[in-house]
Amino acid sequence: MNQKYADVLNALEDCIKACNHCFDACLKEEDVRMMADCIRFDRECADICSYAIQSITRQSPFTDKILQLCAEVCEQCAEECGKHDHDHCKQCAEACRKCAEACRSVA
Repeated sequence: MNQKYADVLNALEDCIKACNHCFDACLKEEDVRMMADCIRFDRECADICSYAIQSITRQSPFTDKILQLCAEVCEQCAEECGKHDHDHCKQCAEACRKCAEACRSVA
C-alpha cells in the first residue's frame, strides 16, 4: 500500500469513531427529531469513510475521486454537527474537519 495514505487512514478511522459515537449519542438526546440531520450526516460520513478505507487498502483506481467525495461529506457533517452544542457533536465536527483536510491533502 502506498505510504502517502498512512495519515489519511488514521484520520478516516478517527472520523468513523467520532461519527458513530455522535450518531449513538444523538439517538439518546431528549429531542431526537431536532438531531435528525445530524444523525443522517453521521451515518453518511461514517459510511463514506469506511468505503474510502477499503478503496485505499485495495488500491482502487478510484481512490482519489472517492477521497474527494469523502472530504465533501465530512465537511457537510462537520457543518451540521457544528450547529449543536453537545460535546459529542463538537468532537465529531472536529474529527470531520481533520478528515476532510487529510483527504484533500492526498486526492
